[in-house]
Amino acid sequence: MEKSNFVDQIRIFCHSGHGGAGSKHFMRNKLTSMGGPDGGDGGRGAHIILRGNAQLWTLLHLRYYKNVIAEDGESGSKNNSTGAFGKDIIIEVPLGTIARDEETGEKEVEILEDGQEVIWIKGGRGGLGNSNFKTSTNQAPDHAQPGEDGVEGWKVLELKVLADVGLVGFPNAGKSTLLSVITAAKPKIANYAFTTLTPQLGMVAYRDGKSFCIADLPGIIEGAAEGKGLGHRFLRHIERNSTLLFLIPADSADHKKEFAILKAELKAYNSEMLQKDFVIAISKSDMLDDELKAAIKKELPKNIPHIFISSVAGQGLNELKDLLWNTLNATPKV
Repeated sequence: MEKSNFVDQIRIFCHSGHGGAGSKHFMRNKLTSMGGPDGGDGGRGAHIILRGNAQLWTLLHLRYYKNVIAEDGESGSKNNSTGAFGKDIIIEVPLGTIARDEETGEKEVEILEDGQEVIWIKGGRGGLGNSNFKTSTNQAPDHAQPGEDGVEGWKVLELKVLADVGLVGFPNAGKSTLLSVITAAKPKIANYAFTTLTPQLGMVAYRDGKSFCIADLPGIIEGAAEGKGLGHRFLRHIERNSTLLFLIPADSADHKKEFAILKAELKAYNSEMLQKDFVIAISKSDMLDDELKAAIKKELPKNIPHIFISSVAGQGLNELKDLLWNTLNATPKV
């Protein structure tokens, strides 16, 4: 299998900075031998921050970034001087990245916008110096707080592709060919299953300078929701798409059954996917006459828009763009 530059999940160990200790100090100089408390606070430990970067499309740059150890805050000092804060670590990630705790699986951060910054793992707070504990009855407190510990643990960064339209279909249904024809993307195309091993994105140029993003996703096989084939690695990316384009080849043995299997796999993985807008395209339709098209049409669900296309012959592609654009911009159902 060829090595891919697309990495959509990584596991890293993170440790935010410890807070610096507060200072226990009393003023001493040539004019003052027994001054009051002047111990400063400790500095905050460094945060670990995630920042969205629209120029990134993969987590590849973090593949060898296995340990993220942030700086500790410095201790406070005399003259009520606060210790320096630890230098925050900023990790740039592509849009659509989710950060989870490996042990609990809980989603901690989600990055959806370019330039969005979220404190992922907070650094420990600095301890208070003894000057904070001076009272009318305790003029010379001899204690200060230690800094708070940082947070450590194994984390998972997971990328879900952001696209308006997701191409859904069995392996070798013609998804990559369609993407190469209606966008400037150049996915690998060959006549065998699982040619596409990673999501491929392309921008579809529409009328009047408008455009929308479409993703060619690895093909589903029956049992994908249980992890067969590319399994969850594939299905995860569909969650972001507002519209799903089901591509079923004209030479399929059973068009109705093929659509039912695709739909069932989506439901088994996440039933909320059935709330998305569906469009069905029968690919390789240049081999069909009107009689065969009519027969296939009877097999398809009546409540889902459908279209016959041929990527190689260029048939129905403008109509497909119109259908997708209108679906994406339709008034939401009440």
